[in-house]
Amino acid sequence: MARVPFIGRLFWFEYLALFGSLILVLLEWVIHIITFCLPDPIIRFCYDRSKTVFNLLISPEDLGKRGKEEQVAQQVAQASDFTDICALFGYETEEHIVQTGDGYLLGLHRLPNRKGEEGKTVNQGDKSIKKKVVYLHHGLMMCSEVWICLSEEQRCLPFQLVERGYDVWLGNNRGNKYSKKSIKHSPLSHEFWDFSIDQFSFHDIPDSIKYILEVTGQPSLSYVGFSQGTAQAFATLSIHPLLNQKIDVFVALAPAMAPTGLPNHLVDSLMKASPNFLFLLFGRRSILSSTTMWQTILYPPIFVRIIDTSLELLFNWRCKNISRWQKLAGYLHLFSFTSTKSVVHWFQIIRHRNFQFYDDEIHAPLSIVASERFYKPVKYPTKNIKTPIVLLYGGSDSLVDIDVMLSELPRGTVAKKIPQYEHLDFLWAHDVDQLVFSHVFGALEQYSPRRENETDRVNGVKAPVPA
Repeated sequence: MARVPFIGRLFWFEYLALFGSLILVLLEWVIHIITFCLPDPIIRFCYDRSKTVFNLLISPEDLGKRGKEEQVAQQVAQASDFTDICALFGYETEEHIVQTGDGYLLGLHRLPNRKGEEGKTVNQGDKSIKKKVVYLHHGLMMCSEVWICLSEEQRCLPFQLVERGYDVWLGNNRGNKYSKKSIKHSPLSHEFWDFSIDQFSFHDIPDSIKYILEVTGQPSLSYVGFSQGTAQAFATLSIHPLLNQKIDVFVALAPAMAPTGLPNHLVDSLMKASPNFLFLLFGRRSILSSTTMWQTILYPPIFVRIIDTSLELLFNWRCKNISRWQKLAGYLHLFSFTSTKSVVHWFQIIRHRNFQFYDDEIHAPLSIVASERFYKPVKYPTKNIKTPIVLLYGGSDSLVDIDVMLSELPRGTVAKKIPQYEHLDFLWAHDVDQLVFSHVFGALEQYSPRRENETDRVNGVKAPVPA
C-alpha cells in the first residue's frame, strides 16, 4: 500500500483517523469551555440527571446489593486528597515538599506509623524507632492516591507495608495535583509543562530519594514502582550509578519499558504522527485536563462505565479482576495531570521500540524516511543497573513484552508472571493481596532484611528472615 509521499510515515486511512481524533479533541475543548462557564446549579442539575438515567438503566437487583465494601468505596471516591483517604482507614500521614534541582516543588506523602503507634517518632534521632524505608511511585497521569484508594484495607499495599513495620513514602511526579508548583515557571506557562520521562529520571526520582534518606537518616531504601513508575526507575538507575547504592531492591509492578504497540488504530496512528502534530492536537501544557470536569458533572457510576469502556478500546483491558466497588473507589482518583510531552515521549518509545531519551525529531525537510533508516535516538543504558530487580507482570497485560524487557536488563533480573492479570490489577484486583503482596514482601525481605527493633519487640513481631 502506498504511503502519502509528503509525510511518508502514515497510510492514508491513518490520516483519516488523525482527522477524526482532531474533531474529538476540538469537541472536548468546546464542551470544556462551556462547562467551565456553567454556574454550580446547572452542574448539580447535570449530575442529578445523569444519576437518574443511570438508576433507570441499572437492574433492581444491583441496586439492592449493598455492603461494607460499597460504603467504603463511596467514602473513598468522595475523599478529596491523600490525607482524607488515609484517615478513613485510621492512618495518620505526613506531607513533605522537596525541591528538585531544576526548581519544581514535589509533594511527598509519608506513612511512618502502624495503628496504635500514633505520636511515636520514626527514623528521626537516636531515640526514635528505626525502620526500613520503602518508597512507592505511581504511573502515567496518576498521583500517590492510586496506591491507597482501595475499597478494602487488606488489599492496600502501603497500609500492609506499614503494618509490617516499614516507614512508607509515596512520591509524586512534577505537574500532578501534589506537585503543581515551580520556583521558576507558572503552571499557566508552556515552560512549566516542558518535561518528559527524562526530567522525571534526572530530577524527580533521585531528588525525592535523596530527601527521604536525609530525613530518615537511613543509608538506603527499597523502591516499588507501578507502570511508568517502573520506567522512571529503570531510567534513573541507568544514568545515576551512585543511586544504585542507595536502593536495596527495585520491585516493578506491571513494568513498562518498551511496549510493542497499542491495539486501538486511532491511538496507533497518533503514535506514528510527528510531535508537532500531537502538540497541535493536545496543546503544549497538560494533556486531557478536562477529565476532572467530567468527574464533577457525571454521576460516579456513569464515569466508571466511561473509564471501563475507554480502557477496553485503548488497551483491550477488560478489568474483570477488579470489583465494581473498587472501580468506584479507584477510578475517581485515577487521573492526575501530566504534560503532553511525556505522552509524546511514550509514543516515541513505542514507535521506535527503544527505551530512549526524548527525541526532538529535528529533521531536514522531506527526509523522514531516510532519517528513520540511519538515525536512532540515544537509549537509556539499562544494562548498567546494579540494583537487584524483581519484575511482577501480568499474563494479559497488553503493555508488557517481557522478553524484550529482560533482554535490556541485567542478568539476574527476576521475573514472575501473574497469569490472568492486566495492568491495573496490580493496584486494585480483588485478590491482589493474595497473588502479588507475598512476592513484594519476599523481595523486600530477601534483598533488604530488617533488623528487629524496639517496635517489633513490643508488638511481638519477629524480624523477617531473608528468603
